[in-house]
Amino acid sequence: MITKTRRRFLTALSLAGTAGLVRPRRIFAAENTLETTTVRIADLPGICIAPQYVAEEILRTEGFTDVRYVRLAPGSNTPEGIASGEVDFGINFASVLVTGLDHGVEMTVLGGLHVGCFELFVNEESRSLTELKGKRVGITYFGSPAHLFLAAMAAHVGIDPSKDLRWVTSEKRVAMELFTSGKVDAFLGFPPEPQELRAQHIGRVIVNSAIDRPWSQYFCCMVAGNRAFIHKYPVATKAVLRAIVKAADLCTAEPARAAQRLVDGGFTPRYDYALQTLNEVPYDKWREYDPEDTIRFYALRLYEVGMIRSNPQKIIAEGTDFRLFNELRRELKA
Repeated sequence: MITKTRRRFLTALSLAGTAGLVRPRRIFAAENTLETTTVRIADLPGICIAPQYVAEEILRTEGFTDVRYVRLAPGSNTPEGIASGEVDFGINFASVLVTGLDHGVEMTVLGGLHVGCFELFVNEESRSLTELKGKRVGITYFGSPAHLFLAAMAAHVGIDPSKDLRWVTSEKRVAMELFTSGKVDAFLGFPPEPQELRAQHIGRVIVNSAIDRPWSQYFCCMVAGNRAFIHKYPVATKAVLRAIVKAADLCTAEPARAAQRLVDGGFTPRYDYALQTLNEVPYDKWREYDPEDTIRFYALRLYEVGMIRSNPQKIIAEGTDFRLFNELRRELKA
């Protein structure tokens, strides 16, 4: 585990001022001061979750004085980080969170962040999802976002992901290289991987979750928190959630400067790929989509093929609470 406190963003305050999104916050009627001024957020590979990193200065204006980004071990995701007590909050793909809840992680999904970021690349022989039956698919590990998203996609078109797909696991970078070298037939990438593959004119995209239905009709990544933290620190929880959704607005309003912050903070090396991501991912949809529908949709897909044991109703009843998210949608109307 590596803990990183990001304080190198020299453009933070100017960016915030331009977007008009970061100011000393107004205390809403029923709120008190923060119960804690420390928050730990999962630091994961990939830049589609940019708002949680862009949110650092907003979190400080909310009153947090100790903002930590905790790098989780390879093969770990938000549920594992919360289960181990390493982090308080994290953003991840809906199916990853559903699977964590099915495994009994003491975690609560609080709301949705953005729509779409995954792109499914295939070789020249494949034309559709149904043609992937029996084909080799490159992923980093079982239970990874790419594995769970593609499993849900396969189930949606009648393919049994455990029987009909030939999963090839490898390290993160190697998984994409297996596709570029022709050793696997399909690869599901998330930013900046799609940007890199498109720049090299490698493969064909047959599914883009930002624009292709039904995937574009649901949240991709969602915000989840440690259940004990949420119960003990409700004011701080709302402040964290508020900072993240404000940062999503900021990514939409000022993508160029937000992309520079990702580079300055060491979250990604390529400004051009970061800017492409921020321009392509619909960060402005958090007010419009229904987070409960998203959890139900992905839980049902995974339940139907036996990848989770809990039915969608149980997952929603025991693992979600969207009240704060809905309050913020009313309070932060565009």
